[in-house]
Amino acid sequence: MDYVQHLKQDERLAGLIRQHGSFSIKQRKQVYFHLCSSIMSQQLSTKVAAVFHQRFLNLYDGKIPSAEAIVNTPFETLRSIGLSNAKAQYIQNVAQFEIQFGMQAAVLKKMGDEEVIQYLTQIKGVGRWTVEMLLMFTLGRENVFPVDDLGIQQAMINLYQIKYKDKKSLLNKMQKIAASWAPYRTYACMHLWHYKDN
Repeated sequence: MDYVQHLKQDERLAGLIRQHGSFSIKQRKQVYFHLCSSIMSQQLSTKVAAVFHQRFLNLYDGKIPSAEAIVNTPFETLRSIGLSNAKAQYIQNVAQFEIQFGMQAAVLKKMGDEEVIQYLTQIKGVGRWTVEMLLMFTLGRENVFPVDDLGIQQAMINLYQIKYKDKKSLLNKMQKIAASWAPYRTYACMHLWHYKDN
């Protein structure tokens, strides 16, 4: 795998790669569904997010619902699986956008990362971070660096002993360190999350 050799040039990442082995990412279809999942899992632990994901699928007999099915699901039904008002609304916004404008993987594939971010953050309730997760784990983009992700920030402060005065100087230092990871910043982030969780 190309990325391993490249990232091993960073001594601290090299240590993590020796511990974790290598990671892979894959492309998935039904982008709107993964975007809904991403919204559901915001600010939740991986375990709790998995529970919500399953409850959501159970509303549709365990199958991935069409965007039409999500839009036609009564709001109270979405709320009944434990979603907040806002999250239930945002999920329906995503499904509505899929019906009106589309977000087929084949179409998004032709767009650059920033174009995808601009396109999908038009949806109320979808922010930059959510689209960055989608770029990484649904569209399989290898060079995404979600600088605002709290886990990445904590991992990098720890691993690189970053000293900073304010948020802006922290983000600048993170961007500088991450520049050398391109074009494989997604994989570097996967190692950082793994390091933080263990």
